Amino acid sequence: MAKVSSPRDLEQYQKQAKAARDKIETFITMCGGTGCEGSGCREVIKEMDEKLAEKNLQESISLKVTGCQGFCEKGPLMVIRPAGNFYCNIQPDDVEEIIEKTVLKGESISRLEYQDPETEEKILKEEDIPFYQNQERLVFKNNGYISPTRIEDYFSVDGYSGLVEALFNMSQEEVIEEVVNSGLRGRGGGGFPTGQKWKLTYQEDSDPKYVICNSDEGDPGAYMDRSILEGNPHLVLEGMMIGAYAIGASQGFIYVRAEYPLAVKHINIAIEQAREWGLLGENILGSGFSFEVEIMEGAGAFICGEETALMASIEGKRGMPRPKPPFPATSGLWGQPTNINNVETLGNVPLIIKNGADWFNSIGTENSKGSKIFSLVGKVNNTGLIEVPMGITLREIVFDVGGGIPGGKEVKAVQSGGPSGGCIPKDLLDIPVDFDRLSEVGSIMGSGGLVVMDEDTCMVDVAKFFLDFTQDESCGECPPCRIGTRRMLEILNRITSGEGQEGDIELLERLGEDIIDTSLCGLGQTAPNPVISTIQYFKDEYEAHIYDKACPAGVCQDLIYYNIIEEECRACDRCRRVCPVEAIEGEPGGDPYILYDDICIRCGNCIEECPFSAIEIVPGQKE
Repeated sequence: MAKVSSPRDLEQYQKQAKAARDKIETFITMCGGTGCEGSGCREVIKEMDEKLAEKNLQESISLKVTGCQGFCEKGPLMVIRPAGNFYCNIQPDDVEEIIEKTVLKGESISRLEYQDPETEEKILKEEDIPFYQNQERLVFKNNGYISPTRIEDYFSVDGYSGLVEALFNMSQEEVIEEVVNSGLRGRGGGGFPTGQKWKLTYQEDSDPKYVICNSDEGDPGAYMDRSILEGNPHLVLEGMMIGAYAIGASQGFIYVRAEYPLAVKHINIAIEQAREWGLLGENILGSGFSFEVEIMEGAGAFICGEETALMASIEGKRGMPRPKPPFPATSGLWGQPTNINNVETLGNVPLIIKNGADWFNSIGTENSKGSKIFSLVGKVNNTGLIEVPMGITLREIVFDVGGGIPGGKEVKAVQSGGPSGGCIPKDLLDIPVDFDRLSEVGSIMGSGGLVVMDEDTCMVDVAKFFLDFTQDESCGECPPCRIGTRRMLEILNRITSGEGQEGDIELLERLGEDIIDTSLCGLGQTAPNPVISTIQYFKDEYEAHIYDKACPAGVCQDLIYYNIIEEECRACDRCRRVCPVEAIEGEPGGDPYILYDDICIRCGNCIEECPFSAIEIVPGQKE
């Protein structure tokens, strides 16, 4: 294998990669991300490989296994390019028909096409699907086109051109200034200006310096960083190298949790490929700049997403935060100046250097530039990974990208920012999504989790769920977080079990404010956010739990009971057969059935099974 020893070499390999790509008549791109793996994409890929070989079609038709294509709700996903036919929920039995009808004859297969959940309209082309139409894909742009395990594919989309631009046409100061002017802010949660962070590290007169890519993504339901590493690992490597050049570092670390095996596999392959091609190591591209990268696998502690705890883990210590200052830019890894950025932040860097700061800051809002990747989950039709311009409204995300709420129900709230974020009510859905506006309404951008909740969601239960997570993940170092979150959780448990007392709401608010003001690190300082925000916007639900001993949403089991509506019951016996505790009594075809509340465990089986909607959830405690 020839090494890339100069910018001219790289340009030549890029041309060769594009030419090889353009020779292929048809590309079948199959999502191979973790989400589609869970839906069985590997069996489909195996079947497609075998069928193409049987028919001797490998030279004219290329099967390309890509990273996550975003639309996780509909996986396994397949796009036939250049026609753009988008097929979802593919099974191995569909492969033969896809090849014969669509690939060879250009015919569409209706049952595999995307169906809009609201209009029930079938949509054939990827670019016509609202989920994709309403996005602004920058970092994710090539995820559905390239193979993450082939560096040649990255060359075919001008990969490493940003590195060449930085090393040969810009000084360290100019690279930093370009990132400053772009307005890029950290995508890991804090939102600190990336260029300013680089400048602080660059100004430190010390050697060695380090660059760290933070991929310890621990928020429930969040998988943005994982999917970038799985789908385009060379983009992140290139961003790290540009950052290392800018601040004067020669060693980098990628800290990724071990429970991301596919991401770990792909970034390892990318590092090895870059090293073999001469893009990592000594004297990269003949520039005099040298850089190496090492992967550190974390054990899955949520606290290690905090930068000082992450550095302690890399050093072989227990992952616990330390007071700041000193900040990592001054004294970080092993006491040396260290720059830490998350995966998505670094993924933006090559794009900024290649396209310019003006291009990047033309997207977004005044203080929040560019795009943001979110994991859109919960009670929304189109779940998955989305990349949207900063400034888009929550309403546009939920209804235009997300396709609305299943079953025609009403949206109640959107929780942003992971377990440390806040719950934003439906009457604020028209706010623009950016760092400042989310903060103003009591939430945060966080790393990019968005959980949509419908009318059947109990906001007290939601607050308890997220606080239970952060309390369990507290490192225990500082008493406000260790003890304070436990006290808050105890109060929430009392409230949801029917033992709430007058003054509990005020006590939760006071404890939350004290924890925010006195916790050591950012995780403790934001842990009370779900509770504070739900009290702010849904106080009536707390009051109903405490004073009426009722859960208006019908979720908290101690504050609801099931009732069989005599007029609707047809004595079909289906509810009795699925009851696991024999709480329902009756004879098939006889009188309406009876449900014994003192035995019922509120499992919901009977409600799901009843074809006549004869069983209702009643808020309150049965007298």
